[in-house]
Amino acid sequence: MKAAAHACALLPFAALLADVQADRLGADPVAELTHRTGEWALWALLACLSMTPLRRLLGRPWPLRFRRMLGLYAFFYTSLHLAIYLVLDLGGYWTQIGEDLLKRPFITVGFASWLLMLPLAATSTRTAMRHLGRRWNALHRAVYPAGILAILHFWWQVKADWREPALYGVILLVLLAARVRRGGSARTEQEQRGQRRGKQARGQ
Repeated sequence: MKAAAHACALLPFAALLADVQADRLGADPVAELTHRTGEWALWALLACLSMTPLRRLLGRPWPLRFRRMLGLYAFFYTSLHLAIYLVLDLGGYWTQIGEDLLKRPFITVGFASWLLMLPLAATSTRTAMRHLGRRWNALHRAVYPAGILAILHFWWQVKADWREPALYGVILLVLLAARVRRGGSARTEQEQRGQRRGKQARGQ
């Protein structure tokens, strides 16, 4: 299953390389490369976030095996998206990076999203999980604001047709709602267990 998941995650990249080789990127190849890599980054990120709700829905642990892998692919495509902007879009005019970050809000929030994902990718190993302990879970909750900023980046970038970023936004909202609902249920269960233990202690 993991081999198939890797193949599916790399298929868009392979298709992109094939289109570059065959010169099938249209009249504005840089814009096409930018759009495709950003789109794949969002899909990989949303797929990563859906693994925990899917595990709860199915009552099976196997979706969690793919969560870290999908998160790394999301970072890979996000980094590729950023590299295309830096190398191909700016074309070596590095002084423009600072100006774009200050004057173009969609670039600011997109770069902020990548910065939030950077420590998550760097701490995705089992060694980092053991070393950080409970702090690992707290750190990796940054994936949610990273997702919000990524969708905001896309939303601000489009001129007129906002349907695609709106679709991503709805999906992320559903995943966030599932997490909030689960968190509330977990707290309620903990409170109920605490009340039962208190009653038992008083009975003794």
